[in-house]
Amino acid sequence: MSPDVLDRPDVFTLTDKALEEAIPWQVIIFNDEVHTFDEVIFQIQKATGAALQAAFEIAVEIHTQGKAVCFEGAVEACDRVANILREISLSVEVIPG
Repeated sequence: MSPDVLDRPDVFTLTDKALEEAIPWQVIIFNDEVHTFDEVIFQIQKATGAALQAAFEIAVEIHTQGKAVCFEGAVEACDRVANILREISLSVEVIPG
């Protein structure tokens, strides 16, 4: 190899789609003054399959902190969960984790 040629590792560029799949995403629920604890707990269970105690703990965090992460996963799964939560007009956001 001549001294004028530098050896460099292969460079990989992630496409937007690959990046979406590589990063774990999060579903965040925001507190409101409209929904009861029971409504929020039920909808979290319906959307995520969480056990009653886990859904209750998320609801308490939403109430005390103003928001909580209720689900993490691939962007498609997060979108599915968010859409189920929105069925009762919960305020949710899907963000990269």
